[in-house]
Amino acid sequence: MTELFVRHARKDGRSVAVLRAVDHGEACIVEAEVFPPNGSALRPGPYTFANGHEATAFVTEAVEALMYLGCDIAAA
Repeated sequence: MTELFVRHARKDGRSVAVLRAVDHGEACIVEAEVFPPNGSALRPGPYTFANGHEATAFVTEAVEALMYLGCDIAAA
C-alpha cells in the first residue's frame, strides 16, 4: 500500500475536504473526508479505480470543482 497524494481544500481558513489517493497494487482507492459547516465530518466513498491514472483524473476534477467554489487547495 502506497499513498500517492493528498489534497486538502480550505475556504476562509476552514477545512472543507481532504482527498487521499492510495495505491493498493491491484487497485487505487480515493478516500474522502468532507467537513460540513454545521456537522460532523463525513466520509463518502471510498472510490475504487483500476489504476493511479484514473484516480488522479477523479481527484483533479474534484479539485477543479472545489477551486471553482472558492477553495484553496494544498498538497499535504
